[in-house]
Amino acid sequence: NSGTIFVQLKPWDERKDRALQLSSLMATIQKKLSTIESANVIVISPPAIPGLGTTGGFTFELEQHESTDDIRQFERVVQTFVAAANKRPELNRVFSFFTARTPGYQIDVNREECKKLGISIADVYSTLQTYLGSRYVNDFTLYGRNFHVVAQADTAYRGDIRDLSEYYVRNLSGQMIPMSTLITYKVTENAPLISHYNLFRSAEINGSAAQGYSSGQAIEAMREVAATVLPAGYGYEFSGLSREEINAGSSTSTIFALSIIFVFLFLAALYESWSVPFAVMLAVPLAAFGAILTLTLFPGLSNNVYAQIGLITLIGLAAKNAILIVEFARTRVEKGMAIVPATLEAVRLRLRPILMTSMAFILGVSPLAFATGAGAQARSTIGWTVLGGMTAATMLAVIAVPVLFVTITRIAYGKRNQEQQSFEEPPLSEESPPRVQ
Repeated sequence: NSGTIFVQLKPWDERKDRALQLSSLMATIQKKLSTIESANVIVISPPAIPGLGTTGGFTFELEQHESTDDIRQFERVVQTFVAAANKRPELNRVFSFFTARTPGYQIDVNREECKKLGISIADVYSTLQTYLGSRYVNDFTLYGRNFHVVAQADTAYRGDIRDLSEYYVRNLSGQMIPMSTLITYKVTENAPLISHYNLFRSAEINGSAAQGYSSGQAIEAMREVAATVLPAGYGYEFSGLSREEINAGSSTSTIFALSIIFVFLFLAALYESWSVPFAVMLAVPLAAFGAILTLTLFPGLSNNVYAQIGLITLIGLAAKNAILIVEFARTRVEKGMAIVPATLEAVRLRLRPILMTSMAFILGVSPLAFATGAGAQARSTIGWTVLGGMTAATMLAVIAVPVLFVTITRIAYGKRNQEQQSFEEPPLSEESPPRVQ
């Protein structure tokens, strides 16, 4: 009573129109299939990384931890959760395939009758398992090949519940007793498959982030729904690609922090100073501000792994422009030139190279920002992130870096002069008495 169809799309060159792209096709197919009243049809996209999950979007495992609810009550909890999740603006098309309403048969064994006829209860269950299911017998080798022996009733004798009357069980006297005299059955509704996740009864819930929201915001929305909707005794976990995203989320900030620390240490070794690199590194927040502003202004972009790669790239790109100013200004200060004139001279000399290199880089990443075709979303995200961050770093760093350099250098040189003066002896004045040796 269920099935899966894998739809192959035409090549990208034949689907230039927006109506023929993935999101539009999914919406069109879902709209047409929703008119079928005798089936529940859901159109889903494949996972972004094959093997991590079964669908695109997030994978949420609702678990029954300490509750004693039966399968029907468990289904109601799942339906309530899905309905609450679909009301959140961050989430789109949240669904679950779990159901406890699949038609089935409940078979009851008459234990009193089995006792009267001298039949073991275990033999009854073993017969049902062998005929309806299967039972492994052994392996044997014939003509150089290994054969796997499995006992099971033929398809024609296990396709209908009335076939149970054709099954027989041997009693203690060796007589064959028909199964129909030992069992009764009735039609019921139950779950066709009961899954367990980390040993807990579970139901998988899938969905995706709504337009304009990131996958991280969708995951956080699911957590908020779970905190407000799930009754006592229930819990949840994320699985598939969502679990990997959560595990990698904490490492992203660590990688970003380590990148800044390494660049700072390299600059400290280059300038042989702990203070001057601050003037360079304080240009990085300007680039990050431009990147985040760009991601905010474009609803089609999200702060995903490609945007995070772009932010790490901006650390070196923003520092490059600041180094061009700081290096020239510091050289002139070391030669005895005043700090402010040295900084202004460095800005005047290095403004053109900064603008030329920055514009060359911005124009170089423009094809990424305006990418089209298959996989364009990934290229566009990293392109706009780097483009927006580099534009902000170029426009703002030319003003902010000289000011920071002057401020930090004055503080650093002021402390250095004080230390030098503390070790120098004051000159003798005419009024001071001569020293006795």
